[in-house]
This record gives sequence, C-alpha cells and structure tokens, in this order.
Amino acid sequence: VYNSAPNWGVAVGDAVGVAEPVLNQHLHQHQGQTFSFISLRVPSPLSLVVNGKRPPGHALAPPHLALTNPSAMPE
Repeated sequence: VYNSAPNWGVAVGDAVGVAEPVLNQHLHQHQGQTFSFISLRVPSPLSLVVNGKRPPGHALAPPHLALTNPSAMPE
C-alpha cells in the first residue's frame, strides 16, 4: 500500500477490499536466474475498505517536501 503512514497497517485476519487495484506481472533476470511474481499496487490506504470500514485519515502518510538547489556551490 503506497502512501500509508508508518504506524498504520492491516493485521492477519483482517478483511480487505481493494477498490482500484493495479495488478502487474513482473519478470526479472539477474545473474542467470529468472524471478517472476505478481504485485498488487494500491495507491493509498484511503482507497481500501478494512473490516467493512474506510481507514482513518491518519492512515495516509503526511506529505514531505524536500528541496535542493543543484546550482548551489558545495561548502
């Protein structure tokens, strides 16, 4: 679940409904080995239903802004 707060999650046994799932098949090769798996991407915890209820607003990770100035001289 992308964009979920670090202190939020679902527990074993929870019933989870996914409104807009994105299913991807991954196939990767590395050092002569092939790795294949399916992933289910959920863009936000707020798009889920957990045990019949929507997660609370604090389940969503707060925004984080990081700025850099590539033209600034290093000190």
